[in-house]
Amino acid sequence: MDILNKEAWEQKALIKAGALSVSELMQETLARIELVNPKVNALVNLLSKEACENLASAEYPLGGALGGMPMAIKDLANVKGFKTTEGSPLYSERLARKDDQMVARLRAAGALFIGKTNTPEFGLGSNTFNPVYGKTKNPYDLTRTCGGSSGGAAVALATRMLSISDGSDMMGSLRNPAAWNNVYGLRPTWGLVPPEPSGEIFLSQLSTLGPMARSPKDLALLLDVQANHFDNKSYVLQSKSFWNFTAQPLMKGIKIGWLGDWGGTLTFEDELLDLAQNALNEMSSLGAIIHDLKAPFAMNDIWMSWCDLRAWQITNGLRDIYEDIEKRKNLKPEAVWEIENGLSLSGQDIYDAALKKSKWYNSASELFEKFDLLVLPSTQVWPFDLAEIYPVSIKNEKMDTYHRWMQVTIPAGLLGLPVVNIPIGFGKTGLPAGIQLIGSKGSDGYILSIAQAWHEHTKWPYVNIPNFS
Repeated sequence: MDILNKEAWEQKALIKAGALSVSELMQETLARIELVNPKVNALVNLLSKEACENLASAEYPLGGALGGMPMAIKDLANVKGFKTTEGSPLYSERLARKDDQMVARLRAAGALFIGKTNTPEFGLGSNTFNPVYGKTKNPYDLTRTCGGSSGGAAVALATRMLSISDGSDMMGSLRNPAAWNNVYGLRPTWGLVPPEPSGEIFLSQLSTLGPMARSPKDLALLLDVQANHFDNKSYVLQSKSFWNFTAQPLMKGIKIGWLGDWGGTLTFEDELLDLAQNALNEMSSLGAIIHDLKAPFAMNDIWMSWCDLRAWQITNGLRDIYEDIEKRKNLKPEAVWEIENGLSLSGQDIYDAALKKSKWYNSASELFEKFDLLVLPSTQVWPFDLAEIYPVSIKNEKMDTYHRWMQVTIPAGLLGLPVVNIPIGFGKTGLPAGIQLIGSKGSDGYILSIAQAWHEHTKWPYVNIPNFS
């Protein structure tokens, strides 16, 4: 497994130097998938071994950033020739006729698509299970969830079935599973990775595509392809590659605002805040300047804004299914709850939610005048039992919605700010945890440089690697 334990940029460098063939990397990858995937169910809709070997021996842009790298795409995105089920029985046989825009960029860069990564139905909920492909298990404890909605991607990275993977994030889907699988996940500034050029793209700005990997340098490698600043016609343009930022890791002298439990507003299971504090202490030893902050804004206003805007956006995406009585029967209860909440909202409700969001944006902008980044834990709970759909309480505090337990992810997500999960170690039960490094709008490269400095110091993804030998 030596070659699979290397980071993607290292594998790519070996291929470019002629020290590793694409066929060899593919064969090692397939052997690992054959050993591990039946136990964790992270990769779905896989090509046959013969088809994968044919891909590896065919012509492809070897000079591309991803030339010869095996990849599996999250099963919410279209890859030509593969099924796009979104985890729904309504789409269990739907074949993609063309690549989504982001997928086309990966293909043009030389990525070899071998399958899809598992996701919750329609990506709803940070627990990867669906009626099409079943449950994806946490490789550190097969009785527990891996998180979601990019759960299959995170598990594939942690188990060395893939070295690099895509994902998407509305409410922590690139951060929660990364934290629970001891890897990195970046939610980019909204608009940096262009949304699919279909449907409404101006009002619905809560979700974004992004990269996942076992190092920030690999996040940068994939983000350079996903964002592709040469033809990105969205809201954010970059003049430098993100790879350049990770080549110059930074930690000394940065000013960090630690938001902790948001002034007592957020509840956490035991050890999570302690592990986060340990990580901050370690950053301080590397030269970072840590400031404990009080709650900078009313969390309830952030939450209410988020819930209304999220429900409204989800409703607009699933309304056609809901209005068909027969098709509605195939929607899970959480999706129906979101849609019915969205349908109950008035135009004034949406304006009020947007106003709260704007006020939080102004407050956050003032914080970034004083601090280089803000930090929060990535999760409020540890990976929970696979038999549960979602946590109904945290330390005896009842959760009033199916997603309240992921509230810690929304301060950054509501504003479309860049935020990266970094691993911070393991709890007493051996399960991994992470924290969120949150930057100002457009500071994606900067927070990647900080994350890379952390990675070079700690190498957490190479500690306690899941054992399936």
